Amino acid sequence: MQILLVEDDAMLADAVSAGLRQDGWNVDWVTDAISARLATLDRQYAAILLDLGLPGSSGLAVLAHLRERYDATPVLIITARDKLSDRINGLDAGADDYLVKPFQFDELGARLRALVRRSQGRVSPKLCYRDIVVDPSRRHVSKDGAAVTLSMQEYRTLLVLMERRGRVVTRNELEDAVYGSSGTIESNTIAVYIHRLRAKLGEDMITTVHGFGYRLGEAN
Repeated sequence: MQILLVEDDAMLADAVSAGLRQDGWNVDWVTDAISARLATLDRQYAAILLDLGLPGSSGLAVLAHLRERYDATPVLIITARDKLSDRINGLDAGADDYLVKPFQFDELGARLRALVRRSQGRVSPKLCYRDIVVDPSRRHVSKDGAAVTLSMQEYRTLLVLMERRGRVVTRNELEDAVYGSSGTIESNTIAVYIHRLRAKLGEDMITTVHGFGYRLGEAN
C-alpha cells in the first residue's frame, strides 16, 4: 500500500517513513505543496499524510486542489496547529482526520489503518479468507489459527491480494505495492512470491489469470 507523506521537517519525515515501512507501507515523501500536487497527479495513494505549514503554499491548498478534482484519497492532517479553529478548518476543507504534533507513532498507525479501512468499505480491522487471517495492526498472518511467517515482500503481496479479494491484481500493481517507486525489479520476482505464498497458505488460494495477473478467492 502506497502512502504519500507531505512534510518539510526532514527528521520527522525520516522517523515517520521508517515506522510506516516497518509496518508494511510504501512511502513517497515530498516536502512542498507543488511536489505534493504533482505526486497525486502521477500516482494513486491509499492515503495522504499532510502537514499544513509547507514551503510556498499551505497544506490546506493541497487539500483543496485534491477535493476540487474529486479525488477522494483519505487525508490525515499532521500538524503542530492545535487550535479548535484549525481542526475545524482542516476537517471542513475535506480532511478525513486530524492529528496534532507531537504524536505517538502507534496512534498515527492506528488512525491511518482506520482511514484506509473505511475508504475500502471494511468494518473489521482484520482481513479473512477461508482459514487465512491477516491482522494489519500487528502485521500478523495465521492459517487455521497457527502463525505463518512471511517476509516483508510476501506479506505485502498477500495484503494487496486480500484487500482486493475476488478481483484480478496485475503484476505491475503488485510490484508497485511491494516495491513502490524504488526502481526496476526482475520480471519473475512477483511470481516467486506467489509461489512461496501458495506453499505456505495453500496451492489453491491464489489463481493465476494468464495475461492479466493474480486473484485470491473466487471472482466477484
